[in-house]
Amino acid sequence: PGTSAQQALFGADLSQGREQEAAILFADLRGFTSLAARRLPYDVVFLLNQYFRLTGEAVVAAGGHVDKFIGDGVMAVFGLRGRPELASAQALDAARRMARALEIFNAQHHAELKTPFRIGIGIHFGPAIVGEMGFPPALSLTAIGDTVNTASRLESATKEENCQLLISE
Repeated sequence: PGTSAQQALFGADLSQGREQEAAILFADLRGFTSLAARRLPYDVVFLLNQYFRLTGEAVVAAGGHVDKFIGDGVMAVFGLRGRPELASAQALDAARRMARALEIFNAQHHAELKTPFRIGIGIHFGPAIVGEMGFPPALSLTAIGDTVNTASRLESATKEENCQLLISE
């Protein structure tokens, strides 16, 4: 509401919102909910925050934006800045980095975890509406649309397919 007509018309700022091509990545830990039920809250928060740090670092290192953490999952967006044709390669790079970080995490915590953490990742590329959404102080840069929904469904399908990564064609 506080934006002038000129800012809205000529601003390249993502805060105003725009439709653009982007790669969306959803990742979810497998079996974490049952593990959390058997742990003290401190342990759950400690393990989850370590996992989120590793995941977030993987996304950022690959050139992406961590959109949000949802329970024991993460949503990331690629292609917000720079060339959209690189977005899918960046998302794939992030998935590789996340898988490697999880291997390291599991090795560091093998004494605490009866079974190592597993991850499911879904990636889809297409048009999305991107902008700052919410209200202060919960305003954040996010993406919405069919592309986001498809990436989320691909992540969910990794459970059925018993695989770590599903990518749309």
